[in-house]
Parts: sequence; C-alpha cells; structure tokens
Amino acid sequence: MHAKRAVAPEINPCPPGVTGGSYKPLTESDIKQIYASALKILSELGMGESPQVLIDQAISKGASLNNDGRLCFPAAMVEDIIAGASRSFTLPGRDPKHDIEVGGDSVYFGTGGAAVQTLDLDTHGYRAATLKDLYDFTRLADNLTNISWFTRCCVATDVADITELDINTAYALLKGTTKPVGTSFTIGSTVDPIIDMFDAALGGAGKFQKRPFCKAHISPVISPLRYGEDAFEVTLACINRGVPLNNIIAAQSGATSPATIAGMLSCTLAETLAALVMVNVFAPGYPMIFSNWPFVIDLRTGSFCGSGGEITLLNAASAQISNWLGLPSGAASSMSDSKAVDAQMGLEKAMSSLGVGLAGCNMVYESSGMMASLLGASFEAMLIDDEMLSQVYRTIRGIEVNEETLGFEAIKDAISGEGHFLGSPHTMDAMQRDYFWPSTLTDRQQPAAWEESGKEDMWKRANVKVKEILATHKPDYTGPNDSKIRNSYPILLP
Repeated sequence: MHAKRAVAPEINPCPPGVTGGSYKPLTESDIKQIYASALKILSELGMGESPQVLIDQAISKGASLNNDGRLCFPAAMVEDIIAGASRSFTLPGRDPKHDIEVGGDSVYFGTGGAAVQTLDLDTHGYRAATLKDLYDFTRLADNLTNISWFTRCCVATDVADITELDINTAYALLKGTTKPVGTSFTIGSTVDPIIDMFDAALGGAGKFQKRPFCKAHISPVISPLRYGEDAFEVTLACINRGVPLNNIIAAQSGATSPATIAGMLSCTLAETLAALVMVNVFAPGYPMIFSNWPFVIDLRTGSFCGSGGEITLLNAASAQISNWLGLPSGAASSMSDSKAVDAQMGLEKAMSSLGVGLAGCNMVYESSGMMASLLGASFEAMLIDDEMLSQVYRTIRGIEVNEETLGFEAIKDAISGEGHFLGSPHTMDAMQRDYFWPSTLTDRQQPAAWEESGKEDMWKRANVKVKEILATHKPDYTGPNDSKIRNSYPILLP
C-alpha cells in the first residue's frame, strides 16, 4: 500500500488551461455600468496625442475629432469593432506541445515584467540584472510545468544600445525555450530584424508568420487617455509581420487613473478599448490580447504596490469584464512587494494569483519570479511560484461530481470489507486524479524530522534546486542555425 502511494502520479491533477470564471467580483449590472461609462469616455472625451496616420484611418471608419482635437469613437463604432475582433487564437510554441489556445475561460500563467535587478543566488542581495540572467531565467522557465509562456522578466542592463537590447533579448528567448514567448520592441525599426532572426532560426523566410511563437508586448496608451506614438509605430510594424499583440494598459490608481475601483475600471476599460480600436481599424480581427492591468500605488507615498486586496480585486474584475466582452483577456498577479523569499511574498503571491485565476483570466502575467514591486526578479521565487501555481490550478479546477466521484460502491466495499479506504482502487485512482502532491520544496515533515534534516526553509530548498536545474538544463534551441544568426546580428550572449 505504501509503495503504491509513493508512485508519482501518471496524470497531472492540476494542468494549465483549466476553466476559470467562478469568482465574479462584479455583478452583471456592475459590468454594464462600467462598460457604458467606458463608451461615454471614448465618445465624449476621446484620445489625445493621436498619430496622424491613426486619425486618418479611424475617421474613415467612423471616428471624429472634437473641439479639443481629441480622437473620439462613437459607441456604435466601438461595438462594431468588438463584434469583429478576434475572440480566440492559437499562440504556438516552437514545440507544438506548448501551444496555447487564448480565449474563452481557459487560464494560463506566465511571466512578465521589466525588473532592473536580480536577487543573486549566492549573496541573496540585489544587483543589476544582466543578459545572462535573462537567459538563465528563460531556461529555468523552460523546465517548469506551470509557466506556460515566457516573457522577459528582467532587463539586460548591461546592454546599452536600444537595438542591441531588443535583438539580444529576443535571442535569449529563442535560445532558452521552445515555449511561446513575448518580447518588447522599443522602436518600430527593431521589429523586422528580429522577425528575420526568428525566420532564420526556423529555417527560412516567412516561417515565423506560419507559427508566430512570439507575441509583442506593447503599451499603446499613455494614461490617462493618450496614445503613444512609438508604441503605435511598433504596432503597425508587428501587424505587417504577423506578430500577435499583447496590448497592455497599466494605469495607476489615483495617479494616472481614478482612485475609486469603479472609476479606474471604467477609465482603463476605455483605454484598452482604444487599443483594440487602434489595431482593428487597420487589421480587423487581428490576434490581440485585451490586457487591462490596473495597478495600485500607495497614496501615502506615491510608490507602486504590486500586491494587496485592491490589486487582486482590480485585475480579477478586469478579467471578468474582458471575458464578458468575449475578448482574449490578460491581467497581472503575483507582483510581491517583498524583497525576500519570505512569508510576505507567499501571502501576496498566493492571494493575487488565486483571485485572478478564479476570475477566468486567459493570460495571467507577472505570475512567476517577480518581487520588490517589480523592481526585482528572483530565480528561487520563480521556482516556488511554479509549485504554488499547481495549487492554484487545482483550486480553479474545482470539484467533479459524478457517480464515480460520489463513491457509493467504494463506501459499500469499505464498510463490508476492511473498514477503511486505504489502498482501495477507488482511493488510488483519486490519488492520481484529484490530489496534487507537492515536491520537496513544500515541507510536510514532522518537526523532529525537519530539525534533523537541517531546518531548511523554502528559500534554501529552492536555492539548491534552482542551482541543480541551471547546472543541468542547458538547452540550445537555436541549433544548427546559431552560427548564421551570430554572423548576422550583434549577439552578446557567450
């Protein structure tokens, strides 16, 4: 019996892609009021600093300029664009086993962020993030089940030139994982060379567009209610090369957005709809993740807060609204304010990831490795978050009620037989199907055994495990085309 229970599960009881949506912080009436307010904002207040190319195209589709020169979108135009927008799309990995269907209520967690510091594995102190760190984070995530895609979590501060930074960031993702990835293009002129590099890695011109494994992370709106010209140019360049878009609105409560929860949701919804309009007036139905990430600042100090009940509530509500509209949803979670791998980190990450996941967000960003209010990234935290996400997925999956799980026959056998359920086929099947059994990161020893084994905390156990993974998992996914890429681009990674 003990031997049977010690066998590793053959099936994953908490796989990525489970169906969420059971947590609904907003009522139907709440959503309709917020949506109506967003439409009013777009039709009466509109968007400032709109590029002329966008103004001309949008006006040809029904928009207008108000007396203040702001680009306004009538409600009927916005609703027509929503109706014709992409409802779901496949985000492929370079390995098809990692493909993600983005849309509906399926929930996937991944990375994100732009930390400028890394929590060092040896000193446990913060230092400037490097290109090598980015590659190491990429190959660590490649080895973790619950990180469904990898987006740059740190900035290579040792690469000063903008073009070289964009190219080397993309190369690190290319080399370190075959999962779907995401990257930022600082300026539009870096899009073509990077997609050409992807084509070279895949074996020929046009290969990327057939399986666009990398999405662009773009922030097209400068809150409140202004377009960003550089991001607009990146958007057009990405559309031209078939790069899926993750259009992120990242307003901050009480600073670049109203401080009230409802006011912030209506304003940021308007901004995210403005991003949707911006894309669809040029390319109707283009694959775009509707990423409204409402952020919170501590109004006592003005500093960004990555965690707390409010940011959990805001991002869960944002996902609920996006899903109500039927658009592929993106939100953020697990952005701990803690600087250490400690109880504060665990509290903050678990609360926000569970809340946003239960709300049914399709793509949950920032969910792994982010600390210090997004200023820092941690290898140990990424590993611990991966294990935490198994627990989160298990909770989202919920409870299956049917004849087998109700277990009438198993109860009958127990009371007429051995008087317990240990070792029965019903129990063994449930053990495989219904329970997540954590790795050695989570300690379930008796106190005496824990003391005898060195009284290690989770940070220490994760540190050891990360070093083991990085010492052994050394993927080289650019393969035979690597020398061609290195001869054609200023690749800085050794």
